[in-house]
Amino acid sequence: MMFNEISNACVKCGKCIPTCPIYKIKKDELHNPRGFLELLSAYNKGEILYNDDLKNVFDSCFLCANCTEICPFDLKVDKAIMDFRHKNFHKSLSLYKKIILFFLRNRKVLDFVAKLGYIFEPCIFKIQDKNLGMKSKINTPFIKKDRLIPSFGKKSFLNSNTNFIDNQGEKTIGFFVGCLQNYFYDESAKAVLKIAKKLKINIDLLKEQNCCAVAHFFSGDFKSVEKLAKKNIEYFEKKFENLDAIIISEATCSSMIRKDYEYFFNSVNQEEWAKRAKKISSKIYLATEYFYHNTSLKELLNKQKKTNFIVTYHDPCHSKKTQGIFKEPRELLKNNFILKEMHESDSCCGFGGINTQINLYNESLKIASKKALDIKETKAHFVSAECSACRMQISNSLEKEKIETIFKHPLELIAMMID
Repeated sequence: MMFNEISNACVKCGKCIPTCPIYKIKKDELHNPRGFLELLSAYNKGEILYNDDLKNVFDSCFLCANCTEICPFDLKVDKAIMDFRHKNFHKSLSLYKKIILFFLRNRKVLDFVAKLGYIFEPCIFKIQDKNLGMKSKINTPFIKKDRLIPSFGKKSFLNSNTNFIDNQGEKTIGFFVGCLQNYFYDESAKAVLKIAKKLKINIDLLKEQNCCAVAHFFSGDFKSVEKLAKKNIEYFEKKFENLDAIIISEATCSSMIRKDYEYFFNSVNQEEWAKRAKKISSKIYLATEYFYHNTSLKELLNKQKKTNFIVTYHDPCHSKKTQGIFKEPRELLKNNFILKEMHESDSCCGFGGINTQINLYNESLKIASKKALDIKETKAHFVSAECSACRMQISNSLEKEKIETIFKHPLELIAMMID
C-alpha cells in the first residue's frame, strides 16, 4: 500500500496523535500522523508542490511506528513517509547525508575512515569514559558542540577477530554485528562472544556482511537498499547451508533484515526477492530472543548470584513495536539484577535517524531529555536497550541532564554475570 492509498484509507480518528513524539514537541496539526497523511494526500493530488517546507515536515517524522501500532486500520504511516522521501530523495540530499550514506554503503572505505577517526579524534573531540563516548569541540551540521557521541576503536570488531570462533559446540550460529557495534560500541559485540563461549556455541562472524541499509531505507535511498539487501540475502542463503541461525544484537538492523527487506521488495514489485527475504528471516533472531528461547542461558544465569544493581529497560521502537520483542531481555536480566520499569518504557528516545540528527537535533534532544528524566526517577544504576542508536541518544541526554545512570547493552550486563 503506497502513500496515496494509505492517506485515503485514514478516517482521521486522531488516535495516533497523542502517541507521536514530534507532535508532543510541535503541538500543531501538521506535525502528527494525521497531518502527515493530509499533506501526502494533497501532494499526491497535485494540490501542493514539493518545497523545503514540505520536506522539513516529513523529515520531522521519527519513524518510531507508534502511530502504526495504535492505528485501528494498521495503516503504515511510517512506510508512506519513506515512500515520499524516496520519490524526492535527490531533491533533499544534503552533502552530509550523501557522505554518511556513501560510507555505510562501502565497508572498506568506512574501515579506512574509522582508522583515521581513531588517530585524529583527540584533535576534534574531548574523550571521556563515562557512557563510552567523546564530545565535539566544534559545531558541524551532524555533530553539535559538546554532544556526546561514541568514540572510534583502534580496529573494528570484525577486523579484530577471526572469521570463525570454535567453542567446541554442537551448534553454529552466524553473528551480524551492525555498523554501530562494529565501529563504536564493540563492547556489546564482545559480550555476544563471551556468552556464546560460555554456552559452547560456535560463531561465524559473517565477515562479508554488508550494512543492513536501514539508514538508506529511512532516507529514501531505495537504490542502495536494493543493492545492499540483495548482497546480504545472497550471502545469508549461502551461509545457512552450515548455520543453525543468525543472531543480530541491534534491534534496528534486526527489524530491517527480518521485516523490512520483504516489505521493500514487495513495494518495488520484486516478488521473488521478497520471498527470498521472507525465507531467510525465519532463521534470523534478535540476540536476546535467540539466547532466551534457544539456549540454556537463563538456567546458567539462575546459578549466578543476584546483585544489588538496579536496571531499567528502554524498549527500542524497532524491537517491541515491529518485532514484538520486549519480554526476553527482561527475563534474562531479572535473574541477577533488580529490574525497575521506567515510565513509558516503550516511548521513542528521539534518535530518528540521519534526517532527525541533522535537521531536528534540538527537537530530538527534548524528547531524549524526557526519557532521561524518566530514567532518573527509577534511581537505576544502569539503563539498557538492545539498540546502539538508542544508546547514543540516551547517553547524550543523560550527560546533558547530569544523570549518573550508565547505559549498558543487556548482553553486556549478562556477560558481567557469567565472566
